[in-house]
Amino acid sequence: MSWWQGLLGFTAGLLIAVVTTPVGVSGAVFLLPFQLSVLSVPNPAVTPTNLLFNVVAGPGALLRYRRRGHLGGPLTRLLVLGTLPGVVVGALLRIFVLPGPQVFRLLVACLLFPLGVWLCARTLRPPRGPAAASPPSRRAIGLLAVIVGAVGGMYGIGGGSLLGPILAGRGLPVAVVAPAALASTFVTSIAGALTYAVLSLTTSGDIAPEWALGLVCGLGGLIGGYVGAHLQPRLPETGLRLLLGGLAIAVAGMYAVQALA
Repeated sequence: MSWWQGLLGFTAGLLIAVVTTPVGVSGAVFLLPFQLSVLSVPNPAVTPTNLLFNVVAGPGALLRYRRRGHLGGPLTRLLVLGTLPGVVVGALLRIFVLPGPQVFRLLVACLLFPLGVWLCARTLRPPRGPAAASPPSRRAIGLLAVIVGAVGGMYGIGGGSLLGPILAGRGLPVAVVAPAALASTFVTSIAGALTYAVLSLTTSGDIAPEWALGLVCGLGGLIGGYVGAHLQPRLPETGLRLLLGGLAIAVAGMYAVQALA
């Protein structure tokens, strides 16, 4: 890692985390294409490098949420218990079954774009009466967590970019969703990074994370995440929902362009 790669990685991690942390998105979903195209991290090593970013960056936001008493509770436990086994399965699939990112990017784009538009539309014109969203059941949240954990293990993205729009769109407050999504991302990223590190000892190719770059990006995310979590209570629920929907649309557009390029 050169000095300019480290500086760019630190700055990108900090700025991305400031914007994404208030809505429960770690920022790894935006950092991944930056690492591939600008920092030239080889594939599939970019996945565990992104997971390493989540591990280092996560405690900043989680510490701030914990001080306000927003960390913990049944939603956090459901997401952690579901995503933890999923990320290990996803890591194994990434190495042995799905080495290419193109199909994944297109699928994520097709999922997140309508999800982001739907969330923004429901925020600007909330439904009333029978059409109003009801919170999902525990079983549905658990199943969603397993699926998101597998996706995170395969491609090194924080589950908040998928969990947040779905759970917020189903009626859960962003202030409740954000800390739970970040906690599950942090725990599963530890498991995912360790899984890739072990696999790198027995499998050929660029599988081990880029340790120095992941740590530098993570340090930027650590500071940015703390600042973002500090800003969250100052943002109205409507603004948080629109930000979350806008991030989903932005990720979808970015991944669609990369998949079709």
